Amino acid sequence: MFESIQGFFNSQITSLLLEATRDTLYMTFVSTFLAFLLGSVLAIVLVLTRAGGLYENRSLYAVLDIVVNILRSFPFIILLIVLFPFTKMLVGTSIGTTAAIVPLTIGSAPFIARLIESALVEVDPGVIEAAKSFGASKSQIIFRVMFIEALPAIINAITLTLIVIIGFTAMAGTVGGGGLGDVAIRYGFQRFRPDIMAYTVVILIVVVQIIQSVGNLLYKITKK
Repeated sequence: MFESIQGFFNSQITSLLLEATRDTLYMTFVSTFLAFLLGSVLAIVLVLTRAGGLYENRSLYAVLDIVVNILRSFPFIILLIVLFPFTKMLVGTSIGTTAAIVPLTIGSAPFIARLIESALVEVDPGVIEAAKSFGASKSQIIFRVMFIEALPAIINAITLTLIVIIGFTAMAGTVGGGGLGDVAIRYGFQRFRPDIMAYTVVILIVVVQIIQSVGNLLYKITKK
């Protein structure tokens, strides 16, 4: 036990884990931000074009609904491999932390789109009707009424997406994506170092707990 603890404080291992944690956080937060932007656009279009929406268009809704469902059904590890050519075309390489952001974003955007869509749909119709009666434009209803009313649920959606993407980054590490997953595979598994595997797991647990705690706090603040 003492040797294991002493090993953790070995400067080389510590440096390796710190760099991997930084890479994981970089991939997670950048991917979540981009996925939130793309997902918000998809969610808004889905909400507006659904039956009874402000711009009802059942044909467009049906097409987008199918596209989102197809993208959500892809196992992430397969999506990573399928997107290799597109990722290389976009960022110049298919491996590394920056390259991993591309499939992480594409894989997460449909997921967060569904969560945001559900949050917006749950907004009390009475609030929307009240905004209409005061002469609010459709864009004001979307961004100043629906999004504000759905903010607590959207914060929950972002928190959940962050945690899901952390799990995805671990999978990205198996194909050269970098981060803690890469360290766990290359240094922990392939070099038979269960202590390094354990360190990566503990770090991931701590990161997830911090993100969930912050998300819960923001939810309580916006819910008041």
